[in-house]
Amino acid sequence: MFFYSIVIPVFNRPEEIDELLASLATQTYKNFEVLIIEDGSTDKCDLVVGQHRSKLNLQYFYKENSGQGFSRNHGFSRAKGDYFVVFDSDCLIPPHYLAIIDEFLQKSPLDAFGGPDQAHGNFTLMQKAISYSMTSFFTTGGIRGKKKSVGEFHPRSFNMGISKAVFANTGGYIITRMGEDIEFSIRIIKAGFKVGLIPDAFVYHKRRTTLGQFYKQLHFFGRARINISSFYPKELKLVHVFPALFLLAVLSLPVLYFLNTQVFTGAIIVLAVYLGLIFVDSTVRNANILVGLLSVLTSIVQLMAYGVGFIQEGLKKLTESK
Repeated sequence: MFFYSIVIPVFNRPEEIDELLASLATQTYKNFEVLIIEDGSTDKCDLVVGQHRSKLNLQYFYKENSGQGFSRNHGFSRAKGDYFVVFDSDCLIPPHYLAIIDEFLQKSPLDAFGGPDQAHGNFTLMQKAISYSMTSFFTTGGIRGKKKSVGEFHPRSFNMGISKAVFANTGGYIITRMGEDIEFSIRIIKAGFKVGLIPDAFVYHKRRTTLGQFYKQLHFFGRARINISSFYPKELKLVHVFPALFLLAVLSLPVLYFLNTQVFTGAIIVLAVYLGLIFVDSTVRNANILVGLLSVLTSIVQLMAYGVGFIQEGLKKLTESK
């Protein structure tokens, strides 16, 4: 029976922390502590944390803003657990999460682990569509916590755990933003630690609630992937380039229309089939045709935003290297 330290950085999101702590209070497995790391917020969550102290083993720390990576390190250095579990502040945790984690680790020990994310039944239609586009094979290649995925599994910070030994050996995060969790996961693997996916240890990840916020977030993710490649060039895979290729293909359609109508027609058919597959898959998975329609829109926004960020950051790196 392991003792777990749940480390949660937060920046100006007290309402999210309130919901997250309420979900942690329902855990069937009770051998854990929670460390809230307030990362220089002006809208603090200290009062919210105080409201949950009677139900949880809680610690609250306020520090100057340094970003989520270094804020997690701040929590790790103060944690008492055998394992340190990291969640984003916009997650909700199912009641059996820690019980599932503990049962898995007792039978199949891991040094670091991660789990998938899902849309909660109470999420809005837009949130469900965004969740689909962030987890679908058609948009991400299934790299965010699927049993069958493209490439090696890298735990992500919305749902990730490390042993105390991993932190002692690696020192935690060495960058605080721009893909810090992926860089950390790769470094853990390269250090020889055993890393794996726990498929049933999912969380409900709310993410962004509007297309504008979603675009901004995915634009940042595109930039972050280039930042990671500056540390590990071989980790840049075709699946990471796909959004940029999608963006360039869509932007080339007006040119194709004037240059070659047959090629233009073929490209439109391919695009229609691709988006049609997204619509059908999302409709079936969510049992809702409106979510299916919105998923087409959110998938386009995701790919284009990621592609723009990827290309912009890539060009910036090329310019700086000259």
